[in-house]
Amino acid sequence: MLDLETAVAQVLAALPAPQSERIPLAESAGRILAETIVSPLDLPPFDNSAMDGYAVRAADVRGAKPEAPVRLRLRTRIPAGESFSGELAPGECARLFTGAPLPRGADAVVMQEDSSHEGEQVLILDAVQPFENVRFQGEDVRQGGILAEPGAEISPGLIGLLGAVGLGEINGGRQPIVGLVATGSELCEAGQALAPGHIYESNRAMLAPLVTRAGGLAKVYPLVSDSLEATRAALETAFRECDIVVTSGGVSVGEMDFVKAAFESLGGELQFWKVAIRPGKPFVFGELGGKFLFGLPGNPVSAFVTFLLLGRPALRHWQGARVSTLPAYPGVLGEPISNSSDRRHFMRVRVDNEGKVFSAGKQASHALGSLALADALLDVPPQTVWAAGTSVKVLRGF
Repeated sequence: MLDLETAVAQVLAALPAPQSERIPLAESAGRILAETIVSPLDLPPFDNSAMDGYAVRAADVRGAKPEAPVRLRLRTRIPAGESFSGELAPGECARLFTGAPLPRGADAVVMQEDSSHEGEQVLILDAVQPFENVRFQGEDVRQGGILAEPGAEISPGLIGLLGAVGLGEINGGRQPIVGLVATGSELCEAGQALAPGHIYESNRAMLAPLVTRAGGLAKVYPLVSDSLEATRAALETAFRECDIVVTSGGVSVGEMDFVKAAFESLGGELQFWKVAIRPGKPFVFGELGGKFLFGLPGNPVSAFVTFLLLGRPALRHWQGARVSTLPAYPGVLGEPISNSSDRRHFMRVRVDNEGKVFSAGKQASHALGSLALADALLDVPPQTVWAAGTSVKVLRGF
C-alpha cells in the first residue's frame, strides 16, 4: 500500500509531456499557459492624464489657491482617443479627459474640481507638483518585459493584462478528455423509479464539475451493471474516446468488483491499487496504450476525496500546470479533532469567516450530507488528537 505522495509521484511520472493548442484569450480563463509571454509594448503606451482636468506646467501654477487663482490661456481640448501635435507654451493649458495623452510642454494635471472656466481663460485654484495626476509611459509594464510564464493558471486579471497589450490568442495546455463511468447493478439514473435495493447514482454528476474545474473535458457514460462483460465493454468504449477514464465502484476485492479484471483483459497494466489514506484506500491507477485509468471507490465521499488528491493533480499536470495539488491555507481548530485510524484521514471540514475550522459532520465514506457542507479537507495524521486552538493547514480550491 503506497503513501499518498508516492502514489501521486507515480501518477505524474507516467503522464505524457504536456501538449499545447491555440486558445482565444476571451475563452482562456482557468486554462494553463504553455508559453512565455513578452510584452510587445509599454503600458501605458504614452504619458496620459489620470483624471479629467487641465494639463499645465507646474511652475506656472505654483502658489495658486482659491483666494489667489492663476489664470492660464486655454490652448486646446484633448479627449481620450485624440492627441495634440503642438506644445504648450508658458501660461497655457489644455483641457484633458481621463486617459488623454499629456501634451508636450505640460508636466502635471490639475483636477477639474480645482479650476473654473471663464471664456478662453482657466482659473487654477490649487497648485500641483510636477508629474501630479500623470500616468507615465511604461510605469505599469515595459516593452520586452515578461508578463507570464508557462504553467501559470490564466486568471481574469491576467486576461485583462494580455488583452491590454493587444493579444487575442495564447498557447495553452491541451485539455484531456475524461470519461466518467459508474459501475454497480444497484445504481439507478435520476428521474427513474427506484426498485427495491436500488439507489440513485450521483458520482458522475459530482465528479464532472471537479473534472471541469481541473481543466478536463468531462464525458459522462451510461451506468454499467456488475458483470465482467459489461464492465469490459464500457471501458473499451471509454478508452477509445478519451485520454483518461475515471471509474467509480468495482475496484475492491469483492466478487462483484470487475474493473481491474476488465481493464487487464483489454491489455491494461495496473500500476497500483491501494493508497494509505482514509477515505479511499482502494484506488486503481493503470495505463492502456498511452491512456490512463483512475479507478475510484464507489462510496461518494471516497470518490470525491481520491479524485481531489490523485485525479486532480494528474489533470493539471497533463496541461503543464506549475502547481497541481490543492492549495493549503492556514486555519485554527474551533473544536477538538482526532484520528484513531492507522491511515491519514482527510476529514471534510468547514472554515468560518474567522478562519476557525470545524468538522463538517459525519465523517463516514457514504455521508453526502456532511460532504455538501464541507469547503475544505483537513489532513489528520494517524493516531492523532488535536485540541481546539491548534494551528492547522486546510486544503481548499475545489
